[in-house]
Amino acid sequence: MNTRIEDYGFIGNARTAALVGRNGSIDWLCMPRFDSEAVFSSLLGGPENGHWIIAPNGAPDRVQRRYRADTAILETTFECDGGAITIIDFMPAPTDDHQIDLVRLVRCDRGSVQVRTKIVFRFQYGRAIPWVRRRSYGLTAIAGPDQIQLRTPVHLSGEDYAHTGEFTIQAGQTIPFVLSWHPSHRQSIVFREPDDMLRSTDSGWRLWTSRASVEGPYRDAVIRSLITLKMLTYFPTGGIVAAPTTSLPEEIGGVRNWDYRYCWIRDATLTLYALMAGGYRDEAHAWREWLLRAAAGKPEEMQIMYGVAGERHLQERELPWLRGYEGSSPVRIGNLAHSQLQLDVYGELMDVFYTAEKMDLEPNPDAWALQRTLLDFLEGAWKRPDAGIWEVRGQPRHFTHSKAMAWVAFDRAIKMARSSPTECPLNSWARIRDEIHEEICRCGFDPTLNSFVQSYGSRDLDAALLLLPQMGFLPARDPRILGTIDAVRRSLQVNGLIRRYSPSRVDDGIAGGEGAFLACTFWLADALALSDQHDDALRLFERLLAYRNDLGLLAEEYDPIGCRFLGNFPQAFSHVALINTAQNLVKIRGPAQKRRE
Repeated sequence: MNTRIEDYGFIGNARTAALVGRNGSIDWLCMPRFDSEAVFSSLLGGPENGHWIIAPNGAPDRVQRRYRADTAILETTFECDGGAITIIDFMPAPTDDHQIDLVRLVRCDRGSVQVRTKIVFRFQYGRAIPWVRRRSYGLTAIAGPDQIQLRTPVHLSGEDYAHTGEFTIQAGQTIPFVLSWHPSHRQSIVFREPDDMLRSTDSGWRLWTSRASVEGPYRDAVIRSLITLKMLTYFPTGGIVAAPTTSLPEEIGGVRNWDYRYCWIRDATLTLYALMAGGYRDEAHAWREWLLRAAAGKPEEMQIMYGVAGERHLQERELPWLRGYEGSSPVRIGNLAHSQLQLDVYGELMDVFYTAEKMDLEPNPDAWALQRTLLDFLEGAWKRPDAGIWEVRGQPRHFTHSKAMAWVAFDRAIKMARSSPTECPLNSWARIRDEIHEEICRCGFDPTLNSFVQSYGSRDLDAALLLLPQMGFLPARDPRILGTIDAVRRSLQVNGLIRRYSPSRVDDGIAGGEGAFLACTFWLADALALSDQHDDALRLFERLLAYRNDLGLLAEEYDPIGCRFLGNFPQAFSHVALINTAQNLVKIRGPAQKRRE
């Protein structure tokens, strides 16, 4: 049986990441990048597709885990008959991008414990069995361009394309395992002592979190979310992936399984606010610069997502040899949505540059030229139907949220132009902005529902409409906004959580259903706070905090019926929403208020 998504922990080094189960098994690891082929893929298949377990030899009496305070160092403690051990898992910062290390330390806290380990190397997403050789220091595994070295004093025996070992550890002892990836054509790696890597990783994270400007009752939750965002950052370029995983299902047994190991432009503005609110200007600047590089080029060719270095070709394909998480197939890599027209990303990008200027980030001299080019394209394109914020694979339509973000694009350009001596068609932009606003209020609002609707002519609700007051489209106390908040709560709320929309009513081109989208429920809390329903917002936010797993992590979705995580994990957008909502609730002028000003 698969480990539940919420029973995984997450370690990373701002290049790639691993999922570590409560049972001591690493079931997902891509090297050397987030979007590289996995070397452990049992998360999406079975043990035969690659994993690495270290655990007591026998069922433990109790398992507890935690992150070391203000770090990404994961500690899992197994209490057993006769003793207790703690497995310390972490990924140190690389010395260069030709080597990625993952360290597992087995520490005996008391008594004596017999420990077992089993490692199954499977490259190319669980398909390729590498050539494994025993060395004086442990093992090497080679297949094509990839090589892994495993250094440990524990003797490992090979059988049935797996390697196992058993050892007894006494109180006060620590047994190290160091797994290192490097290109197979490089003959040597840099070996660093495990204790030294632990100390430097611990001090590095504590130094980073000490820069946080976070106050209030939710500091611990916000810090954990900021650390998660940092781990999801690809340090060499500044891009932030949506999640480190692919194909964790939005419905158990369903087909809504997508690859999220890429960078979405849509996430940009809210991520920028989250980083700036947390005090991380360098990371915010790097994210802004990644966006500028990725979006450069002809505006009609701008994509809604890119690879971590700005790659554009994210061809989607299926991996039939992996049966999928709990039988949820197909398993996909790449993402076809990269080729969709989604008008809202133009507004998101303009909002990023406006936000950066307002928050006094160092200006980029190329930004204004890009913005002018985008607006020239959007002047005609905003009238077209698109795939919308939810990347539907059905018929394009005139999504209200998409049109509103086109309004944002011109609104932010006007605000920036008024503070700049640069010549621009200000009157033309104002005319288009007003035209978009009038059309949305006429075609995107249903008086009988007293609510804005998902698309022109429909009577369906959409949680993205909760962002209208935050983007400043209308005042939060406008009766049309209050009516939309009430309608979304009536129509899309399930056991206190908000769905994106109703798949049974909306033809999005994909079969099946899904859980509640956690970011949407945070947006509801923001909308309630902006409309002076502060007590309701606070109660909802604290309920959302209770949905985090024991390590403070959130997935993309939550099953309000089955009471479990769904979707890719951990999800950057969920943690960005947590950070911003916390700031909205503890500051009079939090991110939601500032964005609409």
